[in-house]
Amino acid sequence: QVQVVESGGGLVQPGESLKLSCVVSGFSLDSLAIGWYRQAPGKEREGVSCIASHGSIYYADSVQGRFTISRDNAKNTVELLMDNLKPEDTAVYYCAAREYYCIGVGPQNYDYRGQGTQVTVSS
Repeated sequence: QVQVVESGGGLVQPGESLKLSCVVSGFSLDSLAIGWYRQAPGKEREGVSCIASHGSIYYADSVQGRFTISRDNAKNTVELLMDNLKPEDTAVYYCAAREYYCIGVGPQNYDYRGQGTQVTVSS
């Protein structure tokens, strides 16, 4: 059984950076596509980014140029570096996995999901 665990959330001020980590167990990371999506209070889930098993990367327009996704298969870890954070980035961020390929960045296309980590951007 694949398990996905996020960490790294917190409270930051606008313009600051934060790095989220996603550790995967129970399956070889090099066969998985890993994505991040988020959900703000009262809003629908929003896809953020996805990195395929072979390395292709996708970003939502809202984070393009500010967020960077990367993977380290040896450590079974995927990271999401978030720069120049804005108040509208405030949400619970979830890591999720599916085999091999990303299907865009939509939050509905994953088989395994973590419990989420809170990111709050506020002055």
